[in-house]
Amino acid sequence: MPAYVIAHLQDAAPHPDIAEYIERIPGTFEPYGGRFLVHVTQHEVKEGDWPGHVVMIGFPGVAEARAWWDSPAYQEIAPLRSRHIQGDIILVEGVPEDYDATATAKAIRESLPAD
Repeated sequence: MPAYVIAHLQDAAPHPDIAEYIERIPGTFEPYGGRFLVHVTQHEVKEGDWPGHVVMIGFPGVAEARAWWDSPAYQEIAPLRSRHIQGDIILVEGVPEDYDATATAKAIRESLPAD
């Protein structure tokens, strides 16, 4: 099942470290089957407040995403970003291609107390 690393990064002043991080990051996730799905693109807020930027990297699975995050290659460059950009980063497992949300709704309805 696919997995995704999603970052919600705050705006930051341009810095040489950030440019270096962006130059080097693709090489860190390529060995794990990762690729940018969202990067340096505009987003449109439909509800709530979402300042900053969104970055999303897709991986074949959770094991590959975790291996990338923990890899010496990524850990070496991570401070180039984290010293200059605040943000939240999560790793989330995707759903299978045949995922049926109605089955989830049915399970919720069945767990509700009877009237």
